[in-house]
Amino acid sequence: MEADAAQPHPAAAAAQGHLWPQDTVGFDDEQYLTQQSAAILERVDQADGKLYLEFGGKLVFDYHAARVLPGYDPNVKMRLLQRLKADAEIILCIYAGHIERRKVRADFGITYDTDTFKLIDDIREWGLDVSAVVITRFEGQAAAETFKTRLERRGVRAIVHGPIQGYPADVDRIVSERGYGRNAFIETRRPLVVVTGPGPNSGKMATCLSQVYHEHTRGRRAGYAKFETFPIWNLPLRHPVNVAYEAATADIRDFNLIDPFHLDAYGTTAVNYNRDVETFPVLRTILERITSGGSTYRSPTDMGVNRAGFAIVNDDRVRAAAIQEIIRRYFRYACEYAMGMADRQTVERVEVLLKELNVTPEHRPVVLAARQAAAEAQADSEKGNENIICGAAIELPGGSIATGVNSPLMHAASSVVLGALKRLADIPQKLHLLSPNLIQAIAHLKQDVLHRKTVSLDLEETLIALSIAGTANPTAELALAQLKRLRGCEVHMTHIPTPGDETGLRRLGVNLTCDPQFATANLFPG
Repeated sequence: MEADAAQPHPAAAAAQGHLWPQDTVGFDDEQYLTQQSAAILERVDQADGKLYLEFGGKLVFDYHAARVLPGYDPNVKMRLLQRLKADAEIILCIYAGHIERRKVRADFGITYDTDTFKLIDDIREWGLDVSAVVITRFEGQAAAETFKTRLERRGVRAIVHGPIQGYPADVDRIVSERGYGRNAFIETRRPLVVVTGPGPNSGKMATCLSQVYHEHTRGRRAGYAKFETFPIWNLPLRHPVNVAYEAATADIRDFNLIDPFHLDAYGTTAVNYNRDVETFPVLRTILERITSGGSTYRSPTDMGVNRAGFAIVNDDRVRAAAIQEIIRRYFRYACEYAMGMADRQTVERVEVLLKELNVTPEHRPVVLAARQAAAEAQADSEKGNENIICGAAIELPGGSIATGVNSPLMHAASSVVLGALKRLADIPQKLHLLSPNLIQAIAHLKQDVLHRKTVSLDLEETLIALSIAGTANPTAELALAQLKRLRGCEVHMTHIPTPGDETGLRRLGVNLTCDPQFATANLFPG
């Protein structure tokens, strides 16, 4: 059945009290672009006209930053590079082990090697190009070999860098022909070389330092710096935005701390993260060895170019947004644990962060609404009915919440989206957007032709059916016109969605969380 859009559950409404309207801005993009571009060009000058800039985080579609800093454009880094286009070129790095293990980028549901292809396409769409792709720590992995071949046959320069024995402690080996000297040098033409990758631990820093080494052996001066958005060095250590970074990296055990080198050098506090602080003494030694004492960095914070903290215009707004992101991370890791993709320590780490902030998962308003919808539908079902009832809730622009549950006709995700579209288009809830004949035709195809076990429509199928219905039904066409308004809305489901539901929700651009429960006892979701 299609959703019955409901007013917020009282408990959910109470939890919603600390939230802000979706259009309330906490971050000024233009202010950030102006300051960040100026800071980068200043570093290029300090490096005598050649800077290798390690770009941390996501180069495009940085939705984590957009969620914790409302007003932040997920593609602001590409807008920044467009401003610097005349001076910049890009190198991508990907770790061979990630290719071999088929590591997945969770927000898109695609592997890192596939994401690299997508990233190249995205960069080209912005009018920029990739100078080369470096496969780092390559040890003959077959999947990495295949990946390299695919790149080369599509006209993309691909280079492999092997592991360096004793890295990063054996500085004598690293800064020698037996270390960085063994890596192929990538010729670049422009003063700013951005080195980035599809995820953390891609080998970006080693690639930058290898390039700086080769530049100096050729008698050319070059420098190194880092572009990291998080943690934000000039926010308090336990500011929710910085805590949200810890939640986002709980699986790799990152944590924030006061930069002791910065405190000792300048007497002022700055926030950094453990890996940068731990590696700084060795990194500083490597840079000094490469540049014959030319490095001026006194702390890991000095290496960073990050003006994000100066563009926050509403601290209360970003605090609230960051807390919501930590809750989302909790649900994500809990579901990954249920599916065998994460360990218990990762979930427990985010649970500790929630307790530290004195919030619970139920502070996300759609959580209680979805659970109540499922409970009410279960109570109303026939006694002895063993079918699992899945509830879903979506928070619409303006703060009202629509709910839906699964039925023999459609999944809960389909139900809640149709109900939300009716609410946004002022269509009566009792009016069907999909005719019974259309649904029966799809059910016949799935059951009698494709031999599927279930005939209920997942969200992808529902959206296709709605688009077909819109060609002849003005009401369905009116509902379709509201789909773009769902982007950025908050959604919660009481069960882990099927692939068709998850893909549909991701393409709609909603922020999805789920309880770590399976909607069926079947081990194979298809």
